[in-house]
Amino acid sequence: MNKRTQAALATALLAALCLTQTGCSGSAGPRGSEGGGKSNRATANNGTVIGGTPVKGGTLTILSNQDFSHLDPARNWVVGDMDFGVRLLYRTLVTYKAAPGAEGGELVPDLAEDLGTPSNGAKTWTFRLKKGLKYEDGTPITAQDVKYNVERSFSPDLPGGPDYAARYLAGAEGYQGPAKGKHLDSVKTPDAHTIVFELRKPFAEFPYATVLPTFAPVPKAKDKGPQYDNRPFSSGPYKIESYARDKQLVLVRNPHWDPATDSVRKAYPDKLVVTMGLKANQIDDRLIAGTGPDASAMSWGKLRPESTPKVLPKPDVKARLLAESTNCTEMVQMHTGRAPFDNVKVRQAVQYALDREAVLTASGGPALNDISTALMPGSLFEGGKQPDTLKIPPTGDVEKAKQLLKEAGKPGGFTTTLTVSNGDKGVAEAIQQSLGRAGIKVTIETVDPSAFYDTIGDTKNRTDLTYTGWCPDYPSGSTFLPFVFDGRYIKEKGNSGNHSLFRDEPTMQRMDEIAAMSDAAQANKAWQQLDGEILAKAPTMPTVVERMPLLVGTNIAGAFGHTSFGGQIDYATVGLKDLSKSQG
Repeated sequence: MNKRTQAALATALLAALCLTQTGCSGSAGPRGSEGGGKSNRATANNGTVIGGTPVKGGTLTILSNQDFSHLDPARNWVVGDMDFGVRLLYRTLVTYKAAPGAEGGELVPDLAEDLGTPSNGAKTWTFRLKKGLKYEDGTPITAQDVKYNVERSFSPDLPGGPDYAARYLAGAEGYQGPAKGKHLDSVKTPDAHTIVFELRKPFAEFPYATVLPTFAPVPKAKDKGPQYDNRPFSSGPYKIESYARDKQLVLVRNPHWDPATDSVRKAYPDKLVVTMGLKANQIDDRLIAGTGPDASAMSWGKLRPESTPKVLPKPDVKARLLAESTNCTEMVQMHTGRAPFDNVKVRQAVQYALDREAVLTASGGPALNDISTALMPGSLFEGGKQPDTLKIPPTGDVEKAKQLLKEAGKPGGFTTTLTVSNGDKGVAEAIQQSLGRAGIKVTIETVDPSAFYDTIGDTKNRTDLTYTGWCPDYPSGSTFLPFVFDGRYIKEKGNSGNHSLFRDEPTMQRMDEIAAMSDAAQANKAWQQLDGEILAKAPTMPTVVERMPLLVGTNIAGAFGHTSFGGQIDYATVGLKDLSKSQG
């Protein structure tokens, strides 16, 4: 298919993927508008932009209670970190349009001239890079640099990143990265502006995968292995001036970024300062006041549930609150490879004992969440609403849970441990109390957010239970169920997605069958059916689908929650209203 038809290809692909969406209007984000949203939500500014168009210049401050999990593009696979990295520090072959609502799910070229040219039945994809692309030191960005980062994403010492390359590239089995001079023959660079990917099976959705940081360039000469996390070399509009872990990150303009090559990033501020290590309640209170330097600040993390009464009743503060759907399903994931959770009846007992209404309340209540009744978010189901295949009451069924425990040989219950991020301690206590009703005694282990995914990704040393979620990378069940439940991709270190360590042969066989379907509508229905089948085997229990409540200062402009980045503020377009109020 020639280059002039790529827009048509993307539109056709989007249309096919939108068959399961509501309000898709021709394009849909990978975590698009939540299906079946209730009209009584007390949310603000969904799909709109706060503050109008920013002016150019000034310093934008981001207040955070944590450091980044990873900024190395080979390891960056946490939604907020990806948003920050791909919008400010590095560019990928393809990216998402900077727009609120469903329009933000539209694919647009980034480093590449177009959305890629498929051949060989969508098993081969070719991308041509734009001319004039440069790094922060003025050296040219090449196709070989993109290939190098794809290859380094396989390195055992760089765990935790997106693994689309490992799943789809031909000949990738057993590859360990380029450290010993070994390269992937399935990634070809015939010249400095052309990169060709040979896949082991047809993958019509491959352009969506090239949005991920794996497909950003890294020059080999600048690679410092795990230390690259501290100082990624910029191909985007900003570069790192300083980075003190857990304290502060300062970005300044990359003078060699050319806006003529970039239709997405506006790069309004002269400087961005991320101030870390703050207490979440301190951040909320500072932004609610929105005075002095905090007028030009915004929050990295979600508004705490305890702070919503200080925001929602006040129209002037509520007007500065974003609350886009994350389209991510939060879950209690059980270690299915370890007793007692290797027994399906024990896992089902957890499903019945869990009080999802209590979790909903601890997460901020119905203003900011919906109770989840399926694994995939509603946007991936026909009609835009999750089905309820288990029919478990939202408050649980304690007697049924006790019966299942008795059948499993655990009539008196048992003791276990749950790992959560610090910010989810209230949720953990709700889980602890509800499981305790059935005799399951839960000890809570809290972990700093920046270390959370590394901790639960250590499969040998992690606890029995974890509380985490998953967001589809684009609107297809293929980016959800296989990443959370395919046991063939479990890693000892840096394990992502499949935190239940679920290895079920019939499930994996069915995943392969669905992946081979050429009819998108047929595949979507098959994913939806498989969702219920997996849930019945109880590797996990979904709890809520959250929104992302983010508060911004009074001097912030161009802010909106981007559906493709889990409702996080899109850093491509945010800036300041009034430079006279800028400090720093």
